[in-house]
Amino acid sequence: MKYQFVDCRWELGKPERGRELYLKGHIPGASFLDVDTDLSSAPGAGGRHPLPDPEQFARAAARAGIGDDVFVVAYGDMGGAERLWWLLRHFGHDDCAVVDFGSWRGPLVSGADEVAPAELTLRTRGDDTIEAEELERRREELVVVDARLPARWRGEPNPIDKVPGRIPGALNAPWSESPPDLPEGELVAYCGSGVTATVLLHRLHLAGREGKLYPGSWSEWEQLDLPVERDARLGR
Repeated sequence: MKYQFVDCRWELGKPERGRELYLKGHIPGASFLDVDTDLSSAPGAGGRHPLPDPEQFARAAARAGIGDDVFVVAYGDMGGAERLWWLLRHFGHDDCAVVDFGSWRGPLVSGADEVAPAELTLRTRGDDTIEAEELERRREELVVVDARLPARWRGEPNPIDKVPGRIPGALNAPWSESPPDLPEGELVAYCGSGVTATVLLHRLHLAGREGKLYPGSWSEWEQLDLPVERDARLGR
């Protein structure tokens, strides 16, 4: 089996930052996939980072050297690598690992590496996501987990969320920390736009627990006429 490093670094609000970092220095042989344009569809009613459509993802994967016989080693920050890991599993390719770029002690190269294109057969799963309507209907029977940082989960005003708050009943498990003990039951994770929630889902997967992703996450929920919860001191 071949392997392919894929650089998924990105920065919220700075669309070109990930590619700039890649060109400045990356693991030799690594390809690059952009969270905003390769691993997401265009922002809109579905949130800031809707899932890419299958054809879009297949083209991006081919360009990055990801094929049926390729083991992917994803690295990045802010959930970029975990987003690729989750999408590959969503489209039926389980051969992927996530590594911490900060722990890399080998050489780095600048510029863009030439990567041989590959072909990835997509086998889209239908059991790993949940949409807003079903989530609202079933939220009291689900373990709903918000992966945003605590201040945003509490509903404090911030420059990212147009409507501060959380899905009623959602527990907080910040993506930047180890997951806390969570209740048993069917688990659904969300965040601001469906990227950092995959960090939580990846860590839970490594611990032997699976969960679903609410892809639109808060950036979709806040656009809908659905219940919003905030800490009591911040109002309801």
